[in-house]
Amino acid sequence: MMKIDRIEIGEVAIPLRMPFKTASRTIDAVHNILIRIVTDSGTTGYGEAPPTALITGETKASIREAVMQYIAPSIIGMEIFDLDTITERLHASIVNNTSAKAAVDMAVYDLYAKILGQPLYKVLGGAKREIETAHTISANPTDEMVSDSLQAVQDGFSILNVNAGKHGLKDVESLLAIRKAVGPGIRIRIEANQGWNPQEAVRIISMLEDKDMQAELVEQPVEAHNLTGLKFVAQHVQTPIAADESVFSVKDALQIIQTQSADLINIKLMKTGGIHEALKICTMAETYGVDCMIGCMLESKISVSAAAHLAAAKNCITMVDLIGPSFYKIEAYEGGPMFIGGTIKLGDANGIGINAFPKAHFKKLGVVK
Repeated sequence: MMKIDRIEIGEVAIPLRMPFKTASRTIDAVHNILIRIVTDSGTTGYGEAPPTALITGETKASIREAVMQYIAPSIIGMEIFDLDTITERLHASIVNNTSAKAAVDMAVYDLYAKILGQPLYKVLGGAKREIETAHTISANPTDEMVSDSLQAVQDGFSILNVNAGKHGLKDVESLLAIRKAVGPGIRIRIEANQGWNPQEAVRIISMLEDKDMQAELVEQPVEAHNLTGLKFVAQHVQTPIAADESVFSVKDALQIIQTQSADLINIKLMKTGGIHEALKICTMAETYGVDCMIGCMLESKISVSAAAHLAAAKNCITMVDLIGPSFYKIEAYEGGPMFIGGTIKLGDANGIGINAFPKAHFKKLGVVK
């Protein structure tokens, strides 16, 4: 028997190399909540949650309180191999608060794999040791986006995830300029960030198709709640449409798939509430023959590593967009997957591979016993 003895909570602050810009926000540094679960034998598991108020509704304060007051007390003292009951209690402890749940969930899975003496991706049923990720291009003036895209290609990325949705029809100019600059051999995905209305989305995507943009997909072109609009776009363009902010839960994914409102599902652990629910979405997608992609918020290496392990484990996840250490001015952690250009290499370390909170840029916030 190995039981959860305590849950420690801290905060990490990591500056970015350059501002990260989407249609809805600009970020200069990440200020994320970190979780460490410690068993009665001293084994530790790590998790992380970014405050993304515009998407999940969570702040640093709300994540901390959700974990300390509701989630942690619900699972303290539980046997770590009782995964189903742990996750059941975790999700029942408080509604919503999906990032807070995800941080604790991934720490539980990290622990589980460490106790089994295996990397997490193997415990989840996978054998892939490498996956390929896209590099995200922030929403900036066209010349800056072109320059950033060329730099990403030079750095070894062959897939670009380009933020759009901020300037309406002017987005077309930027996207076509990037395509011309990087050439036809680079795969381009368009992240619209809920920035267009349905008619505008169809007009813009159709223009890009006519200009031979060859976009691999367009992600979340319309507002998250507008499933009718999402379906309208999917039915009126040739380019595959991915649902991102529209999908938090298994129920959301099922509705998208059954109504054929999008062609792909973007899984993010911060929306699903962690690995346990993400696995359910994968199983459902496999049942219906729908591909998934996996993305992240502005997360640091703990939760990005957890997502990478999930991506390596599940064949239904065919596209990866996990922002790696290249976005950060410092490397805050030791261990975990290696990010080399567009390749993420998973090693043989147990769990997600990270074994300590960062030594710098970190402060302890509390502990629940």
